[in-house]
Amino acid sequence: MKRIKIIVLTILTACLSSCLTDDDLGINFSYELIPIEQVDIPDEFTRGETYEITVSYFRPSDCHSFSGFDYDRLSNERTVSVVNVVVNDRECEDLLQSDLIDASIDFIVGFEDSYVFRFWQGRDAQGENQFLVREIPVVD
Repeated sequence: MKRIKIIVLTILTACLSSCLTDDDLGINFSYELIPIEQVDIPDEFTRGETYEITVSYFRPSDCHSFSGFDYDRLSNERTVSVVNVVVNDRECEDLLQSDLIDASIDFIVGFEDSYVFRFWQGRDAQGENQFLVREIPVVD
């Protein structure tokens, strides 16, 4: 009997919560790529080691919070962007671009002879993506 009650409650909860939308929950947010201003990365890697790569960026407003990285890999090339979640349901206060925010990512060195990192720095006047490009050699 207890088992049937638990099953019925589980099904009922699932049915009710599946009807809720983000608007019902009062959540209104979006994601935004944030330009990387500075990068702290070693001048060379040792094969098989793990390195912490730190990027710095300005937080545009008090509605922006670090969400993670957009990280793409193609052969020995890595493209890294900072992603912020932006709360859209309140008035935001613009922040002075005086304090850099640091975020780090761990990188495990594989079998490539070098890695090319492309750190996203925003778009130019023509809307083209701009990158800080660093090639890091790998030693044994």
